[in-house]
Amino acid sequence: MMRTLGLAAVGIALGLTGCRGDASSNGDGADSTEGTATGTSEGASADSTETGAEVPDDASIARIGLRRINRYEFDNIVRDLLQDDSRPAAQLLPEDLRTPFDNDYTMQLATQPLVDGIEVLARQVAGDLVDDADRRATVVGCTPSGVDDDVCMRAFVGHFGRLALRRPLADAEVEDYVALGLDFAGQADDFWVGVEVVVTALLQDTEMVYRVELGTPVADAPGVFALGPYELASRMSFFLWGSTPDDALLDAAGAGSLDDADGVRELATSMLADPRARAHIDRFHALWLGYSELPHPQALTSAMRRESAALVERVVFDEQRPWLELFDANESFIDDTLAELYGMSAPQGGPGWVPYGDNGRMGLLSHGAFLSVAANVADTSPTRRGKFIREQLMCQIIPPPPPDVDADNPPDPASGDCKVDQYRAHASGSCAQCHEQMDPIGFGLENYDKTGRYRTHDDGKPECVIEGDGELTGIGEFSGPGELASLLLGADVLDACVTQQLYRYAIGREVEPEDQDFVDAVAVSFADADHRFDELLLALVSNPAFGYRREEG
Repeated sequence: MMRTLGLAAVGIALGLTGCRGDASSNGDGADSTEGTATGTSEGASADSTETGAEVPDDASIARIGLRRINRYEFDNIVRDLLQDDSRPAAQLLPEDLRTPFDNDYTMQLATQPLVDGIEVLARQVAGDLVDDADRRATVVGCTPSGVDDDVCMRAFVGHFGRLALRRPLADAEVEDYVALGLDFAGQADDFWVGVEVVVTALLQDTEMVYRVELGTPVADAPGVFALGPYELASRMSFFLWGSTPDDALLDAAGAGSLDDADGVRELATSMLADPRARAHIDRFHALWLGYSELPHPQALTSAMRRESAALVERVVFDEQRPWLELFDANESFIDDTLAELYGMSAPQGGPGWVPYGDNGRMGLLSHGAFLSVAANVADTSPTRRGKFIREQLMCQIIPPPPPDVDADNPPDPASGDCKVDQYRAHASGSCAQCHEQMDPIGFGLENYDKTGRYRTHDDGKPECVIEGDGELTGIGEFSGPGELASLLLGADVLDACVTQQLYRYAIGREVEPEDQDFVDAVAVSFADADHRFDELLLALVSNPAFGYRREEG
């Protein structure tokens, strides 16, 4: 609809969006500075801490910069606000860089393709909304009496704007958006065109696209800010759901339910019962362990992702068992395709849980999704597999190779030597020390090809029998993913590493030495709770430091 009004006119209208330095935002007409760029928010005084706030040890507060909504989050917001499951951001916005997570704000750039893509996305989903009578009725929440129905437009702007900007709109903001909508509705003689313009504008608002966390300066702690309740609600929702707060969470923030750790924990517990938490925590594991995208045909990729997601959901949500059981599970959720791939009995009546038996597999490291990670195009890479285990599962740092070494290319197979011999000959001189930390791990997984299928010899070389003997230097020897998992579990490294990786996911950047006190405190809570992952999530969000930020620089 809106296209008939001309792009120039809409462009002028969208000039209303962005950060406003003159608008209060407590939503009840009182003077406030929430949502402004003055360094305070949500009506808090600039020279005091929040009333009732528990100020944590200054050293435990994370340094967090301005974070932009990524493609995944944008799609979730479109789903939750507009009941639109089309995932338009994945199609229209530039891909987010992964480190391995795709929410690292230090890697985010405001490029012209991004700005253009957001505009196209906003126009597209807004147009689709008003073209769907049932969906628009639900989202708008009122039936207009005519083109100039101020009451209906005002109710819609107040409710939808609060969800989009993750805080109540100030009176001046409501007036701006209502005037915008009614002006375009009048020009088109169609109330729904006004709704379309308002949705388009709000989805491009700076406070929609960026996670604004101004906070209130903390006395005697330069550069430290206490988040306001709506900012804390937003931080919680993106951490636990990967999306914007809903009405219930915003209502709780406005009612003061997030003013203490007990209130935060209670709200977070209810959030974990939401299906959005399941999908989001599964995605955390997939990004962390590298199997969110797999280089296989769609049917095989879907089966592998379903297998790993089912185990995560069973351990974390359905049975709330110790998280470490992800790595020593004795059965897996497979279909006929994976049964054939793994050499296991096919489940009866569709995908289901099947015991591994004595085939050497155990837990998540035996899944095809995990074993597909860190392979070369043609075959597995012992070096890449070992590096991945060290960095992602043990949180160790492997230094980069010398500048004259092409680490992306495996040893030349043209020599005719068996693969393990090629790698051992290749790892010499200045490269030897690092390869000793990586390659022996990969050698212990060589019996499993790049899809996770068991093999006894090098591909195309029956004379090259794979011994499959691996070693975690300083810990022990192993053969296969099951024994590797046992070594990792016995070394007590997985729980500490997942705590660090989860914190990294929460703050949107690499973990620095200054963050270690917080990570260690949460790791202790995790261990005390029998390593239940839901308790790890709750310990992180209910720690008082989660409600603060330290200024960059």
